[in-house]
Amino acid sequence: MSERAAPFYCPYCGDEDLRPSEEGHGAWECAACNRAFQLKFLGLLSRGVQPEERGGAEI
Repeated sequence: MSERAAPFYCPYCGDEDLRPSEEGHGAWECAACNRAFQLKFLGLLSRGVQPEERGGAEI
């Protein structure tokens, strides 16, 4: 098993100065905008992975 992934950018300001928060698993703090947020994996979708359908006229 691999290690858990960490966010690279703050979802609010886009800065990279993130630190793990003491609030619990998946919680992060941004030192640039002074916000805290939490990431959570909800699960896999029942439809699985499907190719994207592109609309428009063929050339």
